[in-house]
Amino acid sequence: MINTGKLAGQTIFITGASRGIGKAIALKAAKDGANVVIAAKTATPHPKLPGTIYTAAEEVEKAGGKSLPCVVDIRDEVQVRKAVEEAVQKFGGIDILVNNASAISLTRTPDTDMKRYDLMHNVNTRGTFLVSKECLPYLKKSKNPHILNLSPPLNMQPHWFQNHVAYTMAKYGMSMCVLGMHEEFRPLGIAVNALWPRTAIHTAAMEMLGGKEAARQCRKPEICADAAYVILTKDSKTTTGNFFIDDEVLKAAGVKDLTQYACDPTNANNLMPDFFLGDNVGTEAVQGASDRQNAPSEPQGEVGKLFKAIEGNLSPDSVSKTQAVFAFVVTGDEAGKWYIDLKTGKGSCGQGDPPTPADATLTMDSKNFFNMFAGKLKPATAYMMGKLKIKGNLQQAMKLEKLMSSLKSKL
Repeated sequence: MINTGKLAGQTIFITGASRGIGKAIALKAAKDGANVVIAAKTATPHPKLPGTIYTAAEEVEKAGGKSLPCVVDIRDEVQVRKAVEEAVQKFGGIDILVNNASAISLTRTPDTDMKRYDLMHNVNTRGTFLVSKECLPYLKKSKNPHILNLSPPLNMQPHWFQNHVAYTMAKYGMSMCVLGMHEEFRPLGIAVNALWPRTAIHTAAMEMLGGKEAARQCRKPEICADAAYVILTKDSKTTTGNFFIDDEVLKAAGVKDLTQYACDPTNANNLMPDFFLGDNVGTEAVQGASDRQNAPSEPQGEVGKLFKAIEGNLSPDSVSKTQAVFAFVVTGDEAGKWYIDLKTGKGSCGQGDPPTPADATLTMDSKNFFNMFAGKLKPATAYMMGKLKIKGNLQQAMKLEKLMSSLKSKL
């Protein structure tokens, strides 16, 4: 997506812009010569995640824009107001607000402590509302004002709530801001839209969670940045109230080859869907879409036959490469407990609890379980879509993908 220069001289206030998608949007705007306010908490280097507001500001300047790094915890009303005032004092106003900052915890209700619950709601929903409110007086004065929230389409199917209701509520709070504010601000000519990625996006946080192997199933943050650029350069009076998906925006803008955005171009057709979309968003309801594509429920005993086949194909090589014990809690038609021990001897598997403590316990429906081991459903995709629940060592659990790839041709 080539820059057009339409954002030259415009002031863009971006929350959470020290890294990831927020920074990618900042750099895209900077290439036009925009003024970019980098509002984020990271003033000193994180022990595991690269980037601070100051390093991001340097990159913005090098890309051709002007920058203002502001230490902002968007939960703090005073800090937000101060950053907005500093932006107006330096650049004369605010034309665009990108609500990107977000907190995530993919935990079920019993496992979500209230401190984490409050963090997600205070950052995602309250923070988005607060920053929008504080920027509003200055957006009113802009010639082409936009608010863009990095939040998903509102899909009220229970599937997207049941596995992490606290996170979904907090994230949907950002989308509800779009739903309400676009109508409230329409008379003012202020566009309010949402943008969400079709696939998982590779960021430092994603790599920390899933390792470098996860990058093969992700797209780069630049796809969101290019999509945001298309949205933010449209007429604010006619483009409002939309829940955009990144690749749909780019296709509509004439981008025909999306391979350029894949972290691994050779794997561009095998990417991990992001949350809240599933495989068929835009063509049918998300709830159950992937299930409807899969084969009908397997007959009784298929899971048992599967483990029998796995047992016959284990080897010292698979043990040395995996070094993990997996416990499986299978629900549905073929409910039961199973295990695979790939830590000792030649490896073993069977019904019941593992002989030694499991490194990871995986819970899923028997139909999805069989499809996962048959190669029809990737573990990472199943986890991201809520079809697979994992307790214990997540990185060890994701080693199952390599194991299944090696066993697929033999099973």
